[in-house]
Amino acid sequence: MLYYLFEYLDKTMDIPGTGVFQYITFRSALALILSLMISTIYGKKIITFLRNQQVGETVRELGLEGQTQKAGTPTMGGLIIIIATLIPVILLTKLNNIYIILLIVTTLWMGTIGFIDDYIKIFKKDKQGLKGVFKVIGQVGLGLIVGSVLYFNPGVTIRERSNTPITFNQTQSTISQAPTESKSTVTTIPFMKNNELDYAKIIEWTGDGYENWAWLVFIPIVIFIITAVSNGANLTDGIDGLAAGTSAISVLALGIFTFVSGNLILSSYLNIMYIPNSGEMTVFISAFVGALIGFLWYNSYPASVFMGDTGSLTIGGIIAVLAISVRKEMLLPVLCGIFFAENLSVILQVSYFKYTKNRYGEGKRIFLMSPLHHHYQKKGYHESKIVTRFWIVAILLAIVSIVTLKMR
Repeated sequence: MLYYLFEYLDKTMDIPGTGVFQYITFRSALALILSLMISTIYGKKIITFLRNQQVGETVRELGLEGQTQKAGTPTMGGLIIIIATLIPVILLTKLNNIYIILLIVTTLWMGTIGFIDDYIKIFKKDKQGLKGVFKVIGQVGLGLIVGSVLYFNPGVTIRERSNTPITFNQTQSTISQAPTESKSTVTTIPFMKNNELDYAKIIEWTGDGYENWAWLVFIPIVIFIITAVSNGANLTDGIDGLAAGTSAISVLALGIFTFVSGNLILSSYLNIMYIPNSGEMTVFISAFVGALIGFLWYNSYPASVFMGDTGSLTIGGIIAVLAISVRKEMLLPVLCGIFFAENLSVILQVSYFKYTKNRYGEGKRIFLMSPLHHHYQKKGYHESKIVTRFWIVAILLAIVSIVTLKMR
């Protein structure tokens, strides 16, 4: 909204300073500051409201140290993240940008699923919350929407590679070679020299015209990624500050990918895929990072509020959509390595337990407890130490992910 206002003032009234809103870097910085202020200043008011409404966490007895003290802590704090993200986004982004529209839909969609789940747990006194099948249906529904839009919408394109380098004339402010944009299902494979994969090639064996049916591959992949990452974020949200901190690190790295992929000059210099109009997502990412950091102010040990599924499912959905939009979804196991490890620990634990129970009559475990962070709690590590070390791992993984811009 402010973007359009200042664009109008700049074109019609030529007021000094109004043109600065045309720059993504300026709007991103402003979005970060604004979301940080909203989440820290008004976050306290939201926490007080949740406490007055007796929206407290019901803690299951898992035999973990300090667990009982968390009972009654306000939950549904994901509302802070959602509000602090959407207000700057609505004010500072181009709301007709297809990527921004998708991210807003994702935020509201996953936030609603998480809110319903938390509501059932708290007010209906059902510890199981929303049934798993309905969560999956919601995640699949979002995957269908995102996958269909990214595949069919004419505004989602990439620049075809060209042997002619792109140069920028600073004197005339012109680009020597305009990009050739096209619809494509090409994505990026990390750590490889020829680092592009076309999903359509998977069904090349079907014969001529296979490109027309690439959506049969692309959309299910999008559904799988959104479901996996949102569940990974949900599992990671088990101790104070873990999900918010690791997510902020991963999203910040995605912001770098988004900025360079949406910039014609930088993408040409780095010889990476140029994705027109994707740079606008940098403003959304800045607002999202600010909201996560502001939330972390209250969620760090000892937590004054928990994000609940309202926050964790939203975080996972946003990260997944960002990675898919910027064609970096295959980098997610590295970039979101913490989420991946948490998911994998649960899968391994459950699978091994069932296998040993069927084979030997007694179930055995790989970890003392899953998800992985509970394993370290059982080993006697304080949760603040676990969180700090997981953050360090997340930073290392983010650095490795960023290095892939040139390491191939």
